[in-house]
Amino acid sequence: MFKHFINLQWKSFYRSASFKTNVAFKIFMGFMALYFIAIFLSMGVGVFFLIKEQGWGDPLEVVNAFLIYYLALDLVIRYMLQKMPVVNIKPLLYLPFKKNQVVHFSLGKTAVSFFNLAHAFFFVPFSIVLLFQGYDILGVIGWHLGVMALIFGNNLINILVNNKNSVFYPALSLVVLLALGQFYLGFDTTRYTGPLFNALYQIPWMAIFPWVLLAVWYGVAYGYFKRNMYLDAGLSTKHSEAKTEELSWLNRFGNLGTFLKNDIKLIKRNKRSRTTVILSVFFIFYGFLFFTGGIETYNSPVWRIFAGIFISGGFLFSFGQFVPSWDSSYYPLMMSQNIQYREYLASKWYLIIIATAISTVIASFYLYFGWQAYLAVLVGAIYNMGVNSYLVLWGGAYIKTPIDLTSNKKAFGDKQAFNARTLLLTLPKLVLPLVFYALGHYLIDPTAGFIFVASAGLLGFVFKNKAFAMIERIYKKEKYKTLLAYKQKT
Repeated sequence: MFKHFINLQWKSFYRSASFKTNVAFKIFMGFMALYFIAIFLSMGVGVFFLIKEQGWGDPLEVVNAFLIYYLALDLVIRYMLQKMPVVNIKPLLYLPFKKNQVVHFSLGKTAVSFFNLAHAFFFVPFSIVLLFQGYDILGVIGWHLGVMALIFGNNLINILVNNKNSVFYPALSLVVLLALGQFYLGFDTTRYTGPLFNALYQIPWMAIFPWVLLAVWYGVAYGYFKRNMYLDAGLSTKHSEAKTEELSWLNRFGNLGTFLKNDIKLIKRNKRSRTTVILSVFFIFYGFLFFTGGIETYNSPVWRIFAGIFISGGFLFSFGQFVPSWDSSYYPLMMSQNIQYREYLASKWYLIIIATAISTVIASFYLYFGWQAYLAVLVGAIYNMGVNSYLVLWGGAYIKTPIDLTSNKKAFGDKQAFNARTLLLTLPKLVLPLVFYALGHYLIDPTAGFIFVASAGLLGFVFKNKAFAMIERIYKKEKYKTLLAYKQKT
């Protein structure tokens, strides 16, 4: 039975549109995987001797002290990058397959994910080094098995986080509280978690507890998916009283106004878009990490521009990068009409510009931390409007992931949309302004750094028509690939 499932998954893999269009990207990600494997291997072999040379204490105890942060970071990276393997269950429900077999296979697929196997390239060499350095064999085996259970437990937690808000919000709150407590309240989490991980070595049989916990998580995930495994799962939606909004004041802008009205209604009426906009507001408070001096690493003047980009660009990054995915449910209908891409893209651009300007005004309270702090926000906003606004529209042409507007789950990004590709497309938007500021700051003075970043943004406005012409050509070129991708259900 499982051999049959694997055969179906392989056919789904190489017949999908994503496989045909993203072969080069998959090869690149393969090289990235090899790169990270090499890093994990070097750390697994060398970290023991590095800790010894620095005189930080017993290497195993030092690793155990920071293991809680390792697991927390692993969970965050999984949420952002790991795609959830999915089995298209609708065709299978017509066939004589037992539900528990399909669910077990779906969950089992996640066990062979790179995000699980990569950790072995650190923990296996590290455990071998411990054995060669005279550590107790049973203790090392117990510690290793216990940690592996927690790694696979993270995998199951990530599955639940991606599908249940009741798990997502408590997990997010716990990570945020631990981080705030560590950086601002002096609450050392490692003081309490370190002894627990040390106990896995000192009392090897305690490795049973992480595996029992893993079994509990597996049972919860299995029960959740089995309960929701039926044909009409997720099809029913709640209906509320219908309301009409004319927004007639936008009629003066012609077709552009029509698109703007549709976007405003989309944001107000749908769970996913509403939640995304609300979450984008939290970007405004991102500057507290940089301007309060709470994190020593962020005291570098270049990081002020990084903060300014995020403070003013919350809506740009959370909403703008998923154009045209927001319209995926009716995108084929739009493309069958006599619609000018330029007007469609312009409506999205103006929405981003307005939201960025509003965020910049709200963020004026950063003047409390000095004029340079708010100036970083201001020039970051100019750069977002003049450069990043085009980049997110450009990148959106290649992010062909439909969005379910009726659900507010995974509002930080769909498990298929917010992946490594999205992250790679985001990096140029953040690196260039840092380079511009660093050139001005270190070659001339801080004011010149601000001028360089603002000038790059203003040049974007000057070349607006050329930028839109280029983006329009890309959207036209990707049109039919996008339509095909929106039709895919897996």
